[in-house]
Amino acid sequence: MAGLYIHIPFCLKRCAYCDFFSNTDLSRRKEVVAALSEELKLRSNYLRGAPVETIYFGGGTPSLLKAEDFRLIFETIENSFLRRKYQEITLEANPDDLHPDFLKMLREFSFNRISIGIQSLQNDELKMLNRRHTAEQAIAAVEQCRACGLDNISIDLMYGLPGQTLERWEDTLQRAIQLQVPHISAYHLTYEKGTTLWKQMEKGEVIPVTEETSLAMFQMLIDRLETAGYEHYEISNFALPGKASRHNSSYWRGIPYLGVGPSAHSFDIESRQWNAASISQWLEGIKSGECTFEREELDEETRYNEMIMTSLRTYWGVSLYAVEREFGMKYRSYCLDNASEHLKQGTLSLQGDRLKLTREGIFISDSILSDLVFVR
Repeated sequence: MAGLYIHIPFCLKRCAYCDFFSNTDLSRRKEVVAALSEELKLRSNYLRGAPVETIYFGGGTPSLLKAEDFRLIFETIENSFLRRKYQEITLEANPDDLHPDFLKMLREFSFNRISIGIQSLQNDELKMLNRRHTAEQAIAAVEQCRACGLDNISIDLMYGLPGQTLERWEDTLQRAIQLQVPHISAYHLTYEKGTTLWKQMEKGEVIPVTEETSLAMFQMLIDRLETAGYEHYEISNFALPGKASRHNSSYWRGIPYLGVGPSAHSFDIESRQWNAASISQWLEGIKSGECTFEREELDEETRYNEMIMTSLRTYWGVSLYAVEREFGMKYRSYCLDNASEHLKQGTLSLQGDRLKLTREGIFISDSILSDLVFVR
């Protein structure tokens, strides 16, 4: 099996925290969509015949596309790739784009999962993040999705925002839980260099929350969502039983995927590729018939490290059998030897042949990961 990731590099405006590649000039939308179709054709052999089971439209803001755009992309996919029945087709969306006509159109293209970038359910926080929706619009968007038959809904939340208190974070969590969506992703704010919030922090205009508050917010996140019946299946992701994201889980389980569009990444087990993070440069490559990307060949140590870093983030954990099968006894022994102290401390557990983070281990996962990977 394999996945397709379609990067839509357009937003109506930039969020204060975002460093993903996007552009607010929508005048090239049709040109970019046509080039996405061409890239899918040019790279149709990348997955080596593996059937495509998941498709993910990310960005940027994919909910800015029109029916004609989706039609061209899906027709190209159908003509270019081997497929089984698609298990999951996801669209990332802004809440204020999800009006009934747009949602009805999505159903015509077999979308069966929608990921809504809510981020906060506090209007002043949304304004500070430069989001273009209100909390009320976010709640209405969830209701409209359900009314149109799209009930496999994920919402994104952010915590650790400047000025955010535990009480306000708890209120957002309670309101999110009341929405009864099957999937919630929650990320701590990162001040990425060059973003509006990073510049404000540099000037002292905003002050990051303390490490103690960050930890308390993460603990509250886990406690509230687990009490509400969500499984904590990846460090930042929670799902009701059977509702984990199939596409994103493939990233963490080492399944190949092709990414198309400017800045999109691809993985074929032996290497990683990433497209030029420039619409113009990417378009020039497509027009010449040669995609513009960089490539990293993955040697044995790198592939082992990636298996550890991705698998240990999930509730499936790291399979020692898979480590031995893929890399030999040397790597299995290295992994287990370096895990021994964490097993004694109770931050890792060994369940059958799988190493897993315990509740205590989740909070120091970066330290544990650094102990298990090879460092040159």
